[in-house]
Amino acid sequence: MKRGWRFSQIVAISTLGYCSAAFTQNLTTSPLDVQSAQFGSHSSENRTDNQPSSTNEALTLLLPHYHRVSGISGNLSSSGSDTLANLMTYWAEEFKRRYPNVHIQIQTAGSSTAPTALTEATAQLGPMSRQMKTKEIEAFEHEYGYPPTEIRVAIDALAVFVHEDNPLKGLNFKQLDAIYSRTYQCGAVEPITRWGQLGLTGSWQHRPIQLFGRNSVSGTYGYFKKRALCRGDFRSNVNEQPGSASVAQSVSTSLNGIGYSGIGYKTTGIRAIPIAREGNEYVEATIDNSVSGRYPLARYLYVYVNKKPNKPLAPIVQEFFRFVLSQDGQQIVQKDGYVPVPQSVVEQDLIKLGLGHNSTAN
Repeated sequence: MKRGWRFSQIVAISTLGYCSAAFTQNLTTSPLDVQSAQFGSHSSENRTDNQPSSTNEALTLLLPHYHRVSGISGNLSSSGSDTLANLMTYWAEEFKRRYPNVHIQIQTAGSSTAPTALTEATAQLGPMSRQMKTKEIEAFEHEYGYPPTEIRVAIDALAVFVHEDNPLKGLNFKQLDAIYSRTYQCGAVEPITRWGQLGLTGSWQHRPIQLFGRNSVSGTYGYFKKRALCRGDFRSNVNEQPGSASVAQSVSTSLNGIGYSGIGYKTTGIRAIPIAREGNEYVEATIDNSVSGRYPLARYLYVYVNKKPNKPLAPIVQEFFRFVLSQDGQQIVQKDGYVPVPQSVVEQDLIKLGLGHNSTAN
C-alpha cells in the first residue's frame, strides 16, 4: 500500500529498558530526540523496512506479541487525527486480518474532531496528534462524570521541510517565530520574509519565503503553534493544507517553500532541516533524538477512549488496544516511519485501560 496520501473521507475497513521516567517527562513537557538513523517515510519509494534502526528494534522486541482471542466481532469506529490516518488504517487492516468479523470505520478530519466524537458517542476511538485541551476534557466530563482515557500509541517528530535544493543549515524557534508568526511570542523582533534574512546568498538572497502549514482543526497546527510560536498567532499568508501529505507535496513543488508536518510524511524533493531551541545548536529529526528528548519538536501521538472507571472496555475495543500496544502493533508504528512507545509507557497505559497487572477492571 502506498504511504503518504491523505484519507479525507471515511475509510471503511473492517522501550526500551533504558527509557526512564525522565524520558516520559521529556515527551510530555518538551520536544523529543534520538540516534543517527533517520525516520522512515510514508512514501513507498523511501521505505527502509528492511533496515530498521537498532533503537526501534529494541523498543519493539521488549513488548509481548499479540495473541488472538475468540469471540471478537462487531463494529469499531474512529474519528480524529489526519496525522494518524495511515497508522489507524494499517492497524485496522491487520486487526481485521486476525478478526474477519470485525468492521472498522475510520474518519480523519483532524484532531479537533476527536473530542466531540467521543463526547457525542459517534466514535469509540479518538486519535489525536496533540493532547486534549482542558475545555475538551471538561465537556466530556460534563457528559459522563469522568475524563476520557488518554493512550500513547506512537512517537512522532514534527519536521520543518524545505525544498531539497535549499541550502539552509537549520532554524531555531526565534527564527521560526519570525517566519510563521505575527505576534512574535518567542522573541522575534521583525518578520523574516526572504531567505537572505536567514543567511542565504546568491540567487537565494532575495527569494521570498512561501509558507505552508495545516489548518486550525489539525492537532499538528496546534502543536506547532504552541511549541514553535510560543502560543502566538500565525501570519495570514500561510497556505493552509488539508493534510500532512499535502504540506510535504506543496513544499516539494515550491523551490521557495517551507512547511511543517510529521517526519513520517517526508517524501522525495524535500528535506527536514535540523532545529534548535535557541542559537545554532541544531538537532536533526532522528529516531534517537526524538526518544531522548533532544529534538525540540518531538511528541506523542494519542488515541483517546471512553472508559468508565472500574469497568472493562467492550471486548472489541479492549483487543484493539491490546494489539496496538503489542510488539505486532508497534512494529507497524516502526514501518510507518514513527517511533514505538517504550515498554514502561505501554505498561502504564495498559493499566489505565484495565489490561495491566495492577488493573482493577480486567
